[in-house]
Amino acid sequence: MNDRHWYDKILDAFRIYIPGNDVYRTMRARSARTGTYFIIPFIIGFLLFMAKPMVESFIMSFNDVKLIPGEGYSQTYVGLDNYNTALRVDPEYNTYLVEEVGQMAVNTIATLVVSFVVAVILNQEFKGRTLARAIFFLPVILSSGVLPGIEHQNEFYDMMSGLAQSLEESGGVDLSASLQELLQVSGVGAGVFDVIFTMIDSIYDIVMASGIQIIVFLSGLQAISPSLYEAADVEGCSGWESFWKITFPMVSPLLLVNCIYTIIDFFMKNDNKVMELIYQVTYQDMKFGISAAMSWIYFGIALAFIGISSFIITRAVKSYE
Repeated sequence: MNDRHWYDKILDAFRIYIPGNDVYRTMRARSARTGTYFIIPFIIGFLLFMAKPMVESFIMSFNDVKLIPGEGYSQTYVGLDNYNTALRVDPEYNTYLVEEVGQMAVNTIATLVVSFVVAVILNQEFKGRTLARAIFFLPVILSSGVLPGIEHQNEFYDMMSGLAQSLEESGGVDLSASLQELLQVSGVGAGVFDVIFTMIDSIYDIVMASGIQIIVFLSGLQAISPSLYEAADVEGCSGWESFWKITFPMVSPLLLVNCIYTIIDFFMKNDNKVMELIYQVTYQDMKFGISAAMSWIYFGIALAFIGISSFIITRAVKSYE
């Protein structure tokens, strides 16, 4: 029965684009075709510029690649040796993987919560709402390439960062660490507060990464019909009840979109240690086969997290036609 069920879904996916059947004329099919039109430029760009390098990279991950001056490169098949080297020989790769994956999990949850709360606030009627929306979207513009370059290359920025660290060390007070020690001494679970204080220490990254998610949530909030809230008021629902019965269920499908975007965004950050290591192995050590294996392992982990997140969210959220 399940095989037939999935078989029908696959057939329906093709019928959406084939005229002359009942599925083609449905509203869902029209929406799917409209969405396809929007992603056609990406599909064309992927096929022209990304598909071939990805295939070549995957082949390189199973070969020992040597540069030949004036002739290109040669490949010698080594099987899974590159993957074994990445996972069991390299002293840093596994450590960086664990650190970045853990940080990504914490930051993804924090980013989704922060962006949703901010979107709910920005959806309210108050003076200066347009300016507030612009301010919260400003990090998206700043993080598009200008600010990361300043952070990593600007001498003044390095000087100010060093000065701030020196002042903190000279003062002898680290508020985050001190509060964490106080709570641990009082008997509060250390594991829980490790996660909380990791979020606190990463608040800058979380805010900088929340702009797109805020816009997505805000668009979903604005699509909710005011008549639903009017009906809730007539029935005597409080604002808190309306939030959990109307606002959150109606916006919850967008959690999947924002979750996938956030995971990919954090995996591709400029200060990602795994990305920096892959860059070093590729362009400094010239070990192209090992760096390709590292890249595909990292890519596989990202896909696994996206798959797990999608599985959980699609079963936890509500969907409305």
